[in-house]
Amino acid sequence: VCHQSRATIKCQEMGCECNFHFHWAKKGGCITQYFGQFISFCSEHCPKQAVESAPDDKNDCLICLKTEEGSTSYSNLVCPTCKHAWFHRDCIQAMSSGNTCFRCALCRDKDLFQKEMLRIGIPIPERPPSWENIKKVEILHESYRRCDARECLFPRGREHGEEQGPLSCSSCAAEGTHRLCSNLSPTRKSWECNGC
Repeated sequence: VCHQSRATIKCQEMGCECNFHFHWAKKGGCITQYFGQFISFCSEHCPKQAVESAPDDKNDCLICLKTEEGSTSYSNLVCPTCKHAWFHRDCIQAMSSGNTCFRCALCRDKDLFQKEMLRIGIPIPERPPSWENIKKVEILHESYRRCDARECLFPRGREHGEEQGPLSCSSCAAEGTHRLCSNLSPTRKSWECNGC
């Protein structure tokens, strides 16, 4: 990348003689996989995304909102789950979100998204996000448990009742209802609010 001596990182592709400095790796399109043996690859042999993105009119980075032409590349990444979420490598903030909150901003997938990002060289620290403590984050991921029906018929009130509390909207999760208050059968597992 910089054409200087003492480059200690070697591409792990069999037969490749390319070496590079860790500091210049990103500029040269090289990657290090931050898991397992922490192996590195030169720009020619680095893992590429095999994801076929869903056809869209334009590919906007969900973080900086700039439109990018073309398909996946070293700089342009797509979510392997929904295939609609585009990101610039430089925009992804896995270091601040940590593995507890790092997920696709569109479909919210965590497992496959993190696995793919690690494979293509995005470091994901194993820790809670830097902006919150873990207890606050756990509260964000709890389901909505309040009955928002116009008239709540449950004797103990809007926050109580039924085994785990009211059902939350299966689409937005921002409203809830008791089965009794929305005339739902006792076996029904999902419900959508009027807005959805």
